[in-house]
Amino acid sequence: MRKDRLYFLTILSIAFVFLIVATVASNYFIKASANQLIEVQVESSKREANEIARMLDFQLSNNLDKNKAINNLQETITETSSDSWFISVFNWSGQKVCHPDITKIGQSINSNSNLLSSLKGKNNSDDLYELLVTNSSNIAQLTSEVIHIAPTKTSDLIVAANVNVNSIKIQMKKLRRNFYLIFLIMGILVIVLSSFAVRIIGSRYEKQLELKNSNLTSEVMNLSKLNTDLVSYKEKVIKVTKQDKTEGNSEKNKNRILTYMRNELVPVLIKDIAYVYTENTITYVVCFDGKKSTSNASLDDMYTNFDESLFFRANRQFIINIASIDKIIKYGKSQLKIVLQSETPEAIIISKNKAAEFKQWLNI
Repeated sequence: MRKDRLYFLTILSIAFVFLIVATVASNYFIKASANQLIEVQVESSKREANEIARMLDFQLSNNLDKNKAINNLQETITETSSDSWFISVFNWSGQKVCHPDITKIGQSINSNSNLLSSLKGKNNSDDLYELLVTNSSNIAQLTSEVIHIAPTKTSDLIVAANVNVNSIKIQMKKLRRNFYLIFLIMGILVIVLSSFAVRIIGSRYEKQLELKNSNLTSEVMNLSKLNTDLVSYKEKVIKVTKQDKTEGNSEKNKNRILTYMRNELVPVLIKDIAYVYTENTITYVVCFDGKKSTSNASLDDMYTNFDESLFFRANRQFIINIASIDKIIKYGKSQLKIVLQSETPEAIIISKNKAAEFKQWLNI
């Protein structure tokens, strides 16, 4: 139950993060795409208005009657599409003289001065987007808006590039709807794929944990058995030692060895030795009471004088007494680490090859 809850919270977190990112990203992409679309259309409308203004200048400078020029232009633009971007002409008094919708002729032009001034002399699609879309409530009463004017030099005529506000708003709504739909589909795919990924990764991780726990349990059981054998062996050794003392028998001929402590000769009982080790070609003998002395004999020579049921050659540096072992620890993959009751100059490690011999020695 806790595992399923964790999966659920993970998927919920991914969905929440994606929602935040998608909200920010969608607004950015919508505005960027809208600005790019508007920018192209604005530039095209400006160019068209400037060209018509130059054409009117040319005709009027060649003594063409003003009314004739206006009528020719009106015939050209009559019934052309005014659904998005279109051209119109008005005079200095603000009265429309040419318009795609002939019913608009003679009406006064009504335009947002802020929009026109912000776009004057520059192609700023950001301003147009903010004024037409974000702040569309300020011009809600208008169906079209002038975005550029091109005055003629030889008359009072002014050519205007117009935008249909409602058409732009509809385009922006479609663009926004398409982006939201894309992000919705992406969100569903991300959440579904993430849930599968979390499940797969979680299952594999759980299997690895179970395998590790199984191996750890097996190792703990083996070490527990090994330490149990150690305790049993110690009890057996104590029992045998007491019996030997009672019967006066000994498996080994020697009961003590001769060692050196500085310039003194010190005899040491073998049963009192906790461990023997070599360091820098010197053999050290350490007793249970912590006293340390040296010997001229090598580890091999000394081991021949020890009872093999009491002492074990752990490695090339150490001989240990069964009674001095405190605990046995799993070390590496197949090695064992022996911790003695007395402090040792370095860790006592039994190699993989000798670990089986050590376990067999404990089971004697």
